[in-house]
Amino acid sequence: MMHWITIIFIGIAANLDNLGIGLAYGIKRTKIPISSNLTIAVMSMIVTYIAVKAGGIILEYISAHLASLLGSLLLCAIGVWTLLSKRFSKTEFLKNPEQFDEDKNHIISFRESIPLGCILCINCLASGIAIGANGISAIWTVISIGFFSIVCVGIGSHFGALMSKTFIGKYSTAISGWLIIIIGIFEIFA
Repeated sequence: MMHWITIIFIGIAANLDNLGIGLAYGIKRTKIPISSNLTIAVMSMIVTYIAVKAGGIILEYISAHLASLLGSLLLCAIGVWTLLSKRFSKTEFLKNPEQFDEDKNHIISFRESIPLGCILCINCLASGIAIGANGISAIWTVISIGFFSIVCVGIGSHFGALMSKTFIGKYSTAISGWLIIIIGIFEIFA
């Protein structure tokens, strides 16, 4: 039961920046079609799967308890880094989301969604390694990441003008950082 909570929360935490990006595009009236949204989600899922498997390899060389502790501490460190690092928070990108809409047609095409997906899946990399070190299911983590990616980008894009003024819209990166720290602490005692 406890790992299910972690899987759901990691899916949400890893995608709160996706919500912020969706909001930024929604405000600018730039559409993210379902094909582009799916591309971003699939990229995040692939990166997460590879990262979780890499984290799982750690379990082969150290005890499960130590790997779990290190994975939990890594989650806490990722959360702190998310809170402190301006580069990771994508603030510059949020100010100028049009940079990926190369043809300026206010639609993020499949081709334009690939570099955008690369930036958004950074959140999944380190979190995936930490989750893998904790011995949590790769498949369910990947499904959670993909599902919440589609939901967050879609909701953000659709309700951009309305949600940008909400607490979640303004503080998505900070909420993501704190949520990852809480997951890390939760996993230490799980």
